[in-house]
Amino acid sequence: MNDTLYQLATVAIPMIVAIVFHEVAHGRMARLLGDRTAQDRGRLSFNPLRHVDPVGTVFLPGMLALAHAPVFGWAKPVPVDVRGLPHPRRAMMIVGAAGPAMNFALAAVAAVGIGILARIEPGAGLVAQFVFDNLVNFLVINLSLACFNLLPLPPFDGSHIVEGLLPERAANAYARLRPLGLPIILVLLVVLPWLMPAIDPVRALLVQPVSWLGEHYLALASLVAGRPLDA
Repeated sequence: MNDTLYQLATVAIPMIVAIVFHEVAHGRMARLLGDRTAQDRGRLSFNPLRHVDPVGTVFLPGMLALAHAPVFGWAKPVPVDVRGLPHPRRAMMIVGAAGPAMNFALAAVAAVGIGILARIEPGAGLVAQFVFDNLVNFLVINLSLACFNLLPLPPFDGSHIVEGLLPERAANAYARLRPLGLPIILVLLVVLPWLMPAIDPVRALLVQPVSWLGEHYLALASLVAGRPLDA
């Protein structure tokens, strides 16, 4: 297989799975709390075609991975309407937290899978290597996606968690920043690093927690493998 296509496949497949499960987790948690919006629009399905954005879910992450840049992406957001629920702000906090929680759980599944495959002899073949590479990327992508979405900036999940934790007056003031969320993200992700390459606040906030979590998930993989695994 062409090396570029191989790399794209080992990024695109885990990225699609991670994002689809992330979005479905939001919708299913909303349904559990009483909001049927996602269910009525057929968005609780794990069918990737209902969630994948060709640019944000496949093309952009693949290009970033090939360029050895931080990988991130997005999907078609699952529609949620908690305004009719008791304590809607708290409900939205729980719905928002469900996506990253799902990614942390999927990272644990990836770690177990890595540990199991590590027990297979090196000569197991191309298929086993392909699965192993997908699992490694699946682990990193899920941890990155979870931490990225926990940033306390609109429209990320972290902003809903912050709103749910703040007192009402402070939460209302914070919510007024929501229309500014996209410009703020563009400045932090694109403009600031381009103007001042030495300053990359988002990457600085993400690299350390993702690395720290990766070490602990790798420890789980080593435990399953029965031997230490290299980072």
